[in-house]
Parts: sequence; C-alpha cells; structure tokens
Amino acid sequence: MRFVLLLVALPLLATFAPPALQQREPPPAVTLVRFTPVALDEEAPAVKRLGRLTYLGGWALTSNDARLGGISALHVEAGEALALSDAGWRIRFPVPAGRSPARAEVAMVEEGPGPPGDKIYRDVESLVVEGDQAWLGYEQSNEVWRYGRRGFERRSSAAPPAMREWSDNAGPEAMVRLVDGRFLVFAEGNGGDSEAVLFAGDPAVRGTPALRLRYRPPAGYRVTDAAALPDGRLILLNRRVALFEGFTARLTVAALPRLADRALITGREVAAFDGAVTRDNFEALSVTRESGRTILWIASDDNYNPFQRTLLMKFALE
Repeated sequence: MRFVLLLVALPLLATFAPPALQQREPPPAVTLVRFTPVALDEEAPAVKRLGRLTYLGGWALTSNDARLGGISALHVEAGEALALSDAGWRIRFPVPAGRSPARAEVAMVEEGPGPPGDKIYRDVESLVVEGDQAWLGYEQSNEVWRYGRRGFERRSSAAPPAMREWSDNAGPEAMVRLVDGRFLVFAEGNGGDSEAVLFAGDPAVRGTPALRLRYRPPAGYRVTDAAALPDGRLILLNRRVALFEGFTARLTVAALPRLADRALITGREVAAFDGAVTRDNFEALSVTRESGRTILWIASDDNYNPFQRTLLMKFALE
C-alpha cells in the first residue's frame, strides 16, 4: 500500500512546502519527536543483513511540529543528531535509545544566501561538522557557508566559481571533509556522471584552489550524500525514483582517483535498498564509530509530503 500511495504522490513531490512556511503557523511550545521502530524487511522482520550491512535498528520519526521533516543532511555525534532540512530548518534530537517521545530543537538558519523563510534561499542539501564549526551546501545558489556549530552564526561564505554552472536544482548535494582538511563537494547531477569539486581547503573561503572531478553513480541513480570512512575511502548514498519501484537506493564505496582535471570517481556497491526493504527518499548519511565498528546512519527526506515518511536507520558496515 505504501508504494501505491507513493505512485499517487510522485507528481506532487516538487510542490510540497513545509506547512509552517506556507501558513506561518506558530510552533509548539515544546517540540517532541516520536520514534516508531521499523523492520529492515517488511516481509521478513527477522532479516538483519543487507549486502555488507548489519541492521542495528530503524525508526519512523513523527512530531507535533510541522517543521520537523524534509531532512536532506545529517550529522550524528555523542548521542545527538543534527539534521538540516531543505527548507533551512536545523533540527537537533537525541538518537533513539528507548525514549519516545523525546524533546527536539528546531530553528531556522537565519543567515544564508537570501532572506530566511523562503525555501529557495534556504535549500540546504549537504552538511559537514568539524569541531565547533558546520559547513552547509546550498542548492539553488550553489554556495557553501561556514557557521558556528551551536548558534549557527555566519563565519564565512563563498560561491565557488567551479560550482557556478551547476543547475539550480542539482547543486551541492553532498559534501565531505577529508582527514587532511580538503573538501569534496558533489553536484546531484541530472543523470549520468555527476560533477564534483575537490577543494584544497575551506570551500567557504573565496579563492580556495579547486580541482574539477567527476563521480559515476550506479546506472539511473543520483548521489544524495557522502561521508568519509575511517580508512579514508568515501561512502556514497545514491537514490533513484521510478514509477513502479518508488524510491530505491544504492550505497557505494570509492577511493579518490589519481588526481587530475576531470578524473573519475567510481564506486563499488555494498548495499541495495529495493524490493521489500524499508526505504523512502534517502538523502542523508552520517558515519560514526561504536566499539570499533563503523556505523552508518541514513535518513530520508519526506518532502513534507503526507504520503512519505521520515526514516532514520542504523547499520554497521561489515
């Protein structure tokens, strides 16, 4: 039934805007988030393996606050999730640990490419957090902004020339900070190879040297997020939407190629989200470590659409 509803909703995905923006509804005094457990495989709840992943848990998130949704970027650290929506809301909540409901914090990223409250100017699609700083990649304007991590006060911003020609709705979809301080930013693209830019340093500083690269996603897919693995390789989240399958996703692992202009990044598939596997519009990925294991957190963007869900899923990469 979920896929039947999704098929009805597909033509409307681009038209929904957050209700709190449409109607200027006052937010609740206290924002609560509820975590409803979901199985990895809806037809076989005992299944815990998906490719090279071991399923550690998953939840559908609901809230009394209409702003909590639209998740397009995610950072998990020390038991807290920081999510950014494609309408500019920054959302903090504890990772599920038996407490439901739990308190959450939702606030607008006040400083950005244009006035707050307009989705076009606050379309955040990518996030990097390091220390007390956070970098946001803005679609539409193709800009990168650096903020203080807690209050999100602006520290620096730039519109890199290497990203200037990226189309309005396929801009900086994924961003990774490498261990040596370089940044890799991926365009979502429009099918086929995606543009990518490797920055020698901070992409939110004007004039940072940059090298143009390419990324080849699985056929028919587009990159929606990426992160660095502890061994220095990249893990990339790729999504496709099709009429009869709905949303499917592929996780790939890739190493940086020998660096040269237009060098191609290619990945090896480690997991496929299709068939009876629980899935939605997966757009957000975060990597953590627990007891020596590499942990992947994956979240979905519900497009503020009642036919979709905000999912948060936790895996160990074996």
